[in-house]
Amino acid sequence: MDGLRAELSASLARGGNLALNAPPGAGKSSRVPLWLLAEPWSAGRKILLLEPRRVAARALARYMARLLGEEAGQTVGFRMRRESAISSATRIEVITEGVLTRMLQDDPELPRAACVIFDEFHERSLVADTGLALCLESQAALRPDLRLLVMSATLDMQSVSRLLGRCPVLSCQGRSFPVEMRYCPVPGRAARGAHAASGIWRHAAEVAAHLLRTEHGSLLVFLPGEGEIRQMAALLEGRLPPDVLLCPLYGNLPPERQDAAIAPAPPGLRKAVLATAIAETSLTIEGVRLVLDAGLTRVARFDPASRLSRLVTERVSLAGAAQRAGRAGRTQPGICCRLWDRKEENGMRPQIRPEILDADLSNLALQLAVWGVSDAAALPWLDPPPAAHLAVARQNLQELGALDSRNRPTALGRSMASLPLPPHLSRLLLLGRENGHGALACCMAALLEERDPLLRFRDTAANALPIEAEAAANPGRALAPRGTGACDPGCDLLRRLDWLCREGRGGAWRRLRDWAARLAQLTGIKGDLFNIATADAEALGRLLALAWPDRVAKRLPESKDAPGRDLGTAHFLLRSGRAAWLPGGDALARRQFLAIADLDGAGARARIRLAAPLKREDVEELFHAQIRFHDQLTVNDDGSVSARRQKTLGALVLEDAPLPRPPAGACAAAICAFLRQGGPQALARLPWSDAARQWQARVMLLRELEGEPWPDVSDAALCNSLESWLAPYLTDCTSLGRFSAARLQEALRAQLPPQLARRLEKQAPCRWQVPSGAQRPIVYGEEGGPWLAARLQELFGCQDTPRIADGRVALTLRLNSPAGRTLQVTQDLAHFWRHGYPAVRAEMRGRYPRHPWPEDPLSAPATALTKKKLAAQGKA
Repeated sequence: MDGLRAELSASLARGGNLALNAPPGAGKSSRVPLWLLAEPWSAGRKILLLEPRRVAARALARYMARLLGEEAGQTVGFRMRRESAISSATRIEVITEGVLTRMLQDDPELPRAACVIFDEFHERSLVADTGLALCLESQAALRPDLRLLVMSATLDMQSVSRLLGRCPVLSCQGRSFPVEMRYCPVPGRAARGAHAASGIWRHAAEVAAHLLRTEHGSLLVFLPGEGEIRQMAALLEGRLPPDVLLCPLYGNLPPERQDAAIAPAPPGLRKAVLATAIAETSLTIEGVRLVLDAGLTRVARFDPASRLSRLVTERVSLAGAAQRAGRAGRTQPGICCRLWDRKEENGMRPQIRPEILDADLSNLALQLAVWGVSDAAALPWLDPPPAAHLAVARQNLQELGALDSRNRPTALGRSMASLPLPPHLSRLLLLGRENGHGALACCMAALLEERDPLLRFRDTAANALPIEAEAAANPGRALAPRGTGACDPGCDLLRRLDWLCREGRGGAWRRLRDWAARLAQLTGIKGDLFNIATADAEALGRLLALAWPDRVAKRLPESKDAPGRDLGTAHFLLRSGRAAWLPGGDALARRQFLAIADLDGAGARARIRLAAPLKREDVEELFHAQIRFHDQLTVNDDGSVSARRQKTLGALVLEDAPLPRPPAGACAAAICAFLRQGGPQALARLPWSDAARQWQARVMLLRELEGEPWPDVSDAALCNSLESWLAPYLTDCTSLGRFSAARLQEALRAQLPPQLARRLEKQAPCRWQVPSGAQRPIVYGEEGGPWLAARLQELFGCQDTPRIADGRVALTLRLNSPAGRTLQVTQDLAHFWRHGYPAVRAEMRGRYPRHPWPEDPLSAPATALTKKKLAAQGKA
């Protein structure tokens, strides 16, 4: 790094921005900020160093302070939400989480800052992306003299350079020691068996124990989460050499335990540090020359459809794996063991996926609104926030009252944005203060921001005690019923409140109480925070319902026939329409209403993790303005209509009662919906008469000939337009059985205006007068076109085939015998007289001798009479 100092100094002296690429161990995080202290342009102002992880920020600040021979809080300090060490003499502030965003919101000029350094930018945290976008806006509009320096070990810095206005890019090789790469994939049987997960960690424990037995130095093991760290620690118990100390390292660990994990081992001892991804960057753990990488990382994925985030375990990226391997060569030559096959690296993602693409963007949307940005895409991003995630975030904020209908921040929204909490917890805290339940709100905000404290063993001065053991050691009043035991504490938040308010011990307990006290200080809430009265505890469900309005839930009735229902499980429906469940033995499983604070978003049905009971009257009081009344009409299989009036809150049905007299037209709409659901074939349930079907076929014939203006009255078209033609004739009809054929025919005929109705009678008549003078019906709608049946003798004298539709359609003639049996079917009558009639005459004159069979049918009179009646008629 020393070789770059002059060039880096000159670049920043010219003003503007700079991108720095340096590998792990190069010293960029600790040396560059100290260099900048001596620059003339930084005199009297601060260097802000943004770190993506708290443990790294604290350790880095203390390390730089030691380089100056000072304690953290003098020239070099750190500031984060729950902990800070700064003074009036502090020139370098190592900051993390939302501190930079809040500093910019307080004063966009950052008047006391000379430079903002974004360290480890390859981690692509949402905080870093947001901070850089806002700093670039501030620089462009208010602070052209503000320097921005982006540092990374693995990121493509050309894209960063373009984002920073095509700034210079500096690179160095750094100094690191060689690392021997070993690949130790999980044996096939262990990886594929029924207990594959436990097989992976047993294999990891074996590799870790072997490394510590055969190699010198300390070991750093990368695992996806706290649960795996605990499992690994249990598997290594009794298998490690006596000189090895086992140290966990993860985000929720108390700061003193984190410091102990990264501190040098005592003389004569070494360490096995079991860590999450927080140990990938900006941390040098003294003595580590062995790295074991499980190749997994745990990240949050937000689903905009369900509005839920879920933790997923996935493969580490190649860049992340390189960072992890680099930990082994920071101070001496080392070894990195990877629990996968080298060939698998061909399918691994090259870089870390930016958090902005997968996170819940509610806090980002609120901060941007307060910043004054209506179009997030207008800000400079490496990866712009997804539109769907932003839309859901803004909808959430509107429901919380933080944004108005035009996505502008309300006064409440500005207050929420000023608090170091996510929006839902900010709303909870402010609601509690407004409603006289401030102490309760502070305790709950502290509890809900971290992982459930009753799901893990808590740290004590001696050993970790399970929750029930700690409860026995510290008896006190209980605001909530006990759960099902240490392994399953249930989902009732009142039990967590009880745990927090009792006199206890342990790092998690102390840390949460300190944070609750800090929140009370920030919001001006006074009094004894941990003396929660029963009346206050009963208000918890109301506060949660207002803070998470879309998660109010109602218990569904038990049903053996419902698909996807497990017996012994309590099923709930959320106001948003999502399904959720609880184990049947949970203390809240029998409650009718719940206010849910935490859900596991995996799967079609979410597991309720943390909730509080809620009364029905509370639901109606809190959300009275959003409650709606709906008339629910259903059509039974027999065609009858059942009507009920429902009182609903979103997807929740609060009341459901019979409706004896549904509103006018409601039955008609229900019947139409019922018929449409069944498709065109369902129209057969209407009382069709032959006349109605013939009318339909006549209109369709003319539509085929002329197109418009004849309407489409096919079954498919009628099914798609039921509301326009059928519904007006279903008034006060509560059953299909009460709808008459005459009414149906009336509804159909009403589709034709008078002029078309007259043309229909003329162009496609119902009957045709045969030469004998009789009116014979024309049958439409069958294959082969319209047809007419008559006795053969009734067409004597008719030379040509009868036609309709102004002669465009020839009728098919069914020429019958005197007994009504068909003798001939033809559409060419003239041809029949010449060629077919002689044969018919020869055969039929003997069978029907009383009827005329003249040799020349065209000159004979048409008749339906016998020869005798014809003769008598002639004499008369």
